[in-house]
Amino acid sequence: MILLTRVDHRLLHGQVAFSWTQGLGADCILIANDDVLVNEIRKTTIKLAKPQGVKLVIKNIEDSIAALQSGVTDKYKLFIVVESIADAKKLADAHPEIQKINLGGIKAKEGTRSIGKAVNVLSEEEGLLKEMVDHGIEVEIRQVPTDKKVAVTEVL
Repeated sequence: MILLTRVDHRLLHGQVAFSWTQGLGADCILIANDDVLVNEIRKTTIKLAKPQGVKLVIKNIEDSIAALQSGVTDKYKLFIVVESIADAKKLADAHPEIQKINLGGIKAKEGTRSIGKAVNVLSEEEGLLKEMVDHGIEVEIRQVPTDKKVAVTEVL
């Protein structure tokens, strides 16, 4: 069962890893990212942030989609973490059971505008968010589970 898909440019890190994993009751974290598999420093950092007693799986986007579609992840209470809105949309398009997306951390870069605390989006990413909302996906902004949930539709 997919509990939540989170967009966070840092992927898995200390406080968020623990607060979200515990808050959701997740027993497995899937890091869906094309770079981490080939970047040993990022992979090591992510492994260090893994909460004890929680399974950690790191796959590229294509293999993540295949795993979700195969049903191999169905036995887990799954928390998916991706680096970008585009990656979240790819997963959601390929796997309709992704019904909730949390925007937690998207760093500012040239051309972005802030739509929430630590959430900065380009105009094309705004379009992707609107498409996901139009397809019935709940997209929210929250750093940690105890923060007030802000629907992305309120800030676009």
